[in-house]
Amino acid sequence: MSKKLLLALLCAASVLVPVLLISAAQPMAGSPAPQFTLKSQDGTPVSLQDYLGQWVVLYFHPKDFDSTLEARNFQRDLAQYKKLNAVILGVSVDNPDSHHQFGAKEGLRFKLLADTEHSVSEEYGILTYTGFSHDAKDAFVIAPDGRVAHVARKTYLIAPDGRIALVFDAVKPAEHSAEVLAALKDLEKKGN
Repeated sequence: MSKKLLLALLCAASVLVPVLLISAAQPMAGSPAPQFTLKSQDGTPVSLQDYLGQWVVLYFHPKDFDSTLEARNFQRDLAQYKKLNAVILGVSVDNPDSHHQFGAKEGLRFKLLADTEHSVSEEYGILTYTGFSHDAKDAFVIAPDGRVAHVARKTYLIAPDGRIALVFDAVKPAEHSAEVLAALKDLEKKGN
């Protein structure tokens, strides 16, 4: 093996190995959805288990007021989700007061959950502690332990039995609600 190739492989490994080691594993389709209880925009606790028997669209967004299009589209389609026995739960690391202001400004009638300790976001693989710079449009938060984390935009469609039916990793806010709604309708047709 040439020295250049060996050097290139070592450089690539020095970048990839730390990323792989410090990125949280995400729950996969078919696995039970990790349970949680978080405060909503009105300060009341909301537990995922409260929604057993319903579809749950659990969408993670980077920050209130930076996620308006995605939230507006979920609100626009809310009646269609309700017809399919589905609820929308939005999660970010913002606090309940921020969620209250955001929900009021945007006219949102679904729950926004505050993961201020970042524990649910970590368990669902939303935060990545890379230590490397990302695109300027990316969102970052400072974790309670002082680490800087990249915040992913991701959605989990959770089936009425509490298992994850689908994971949406490549979220495009403008199209996302329609994409989730179409997937939910397809799953309903198949009897899942």
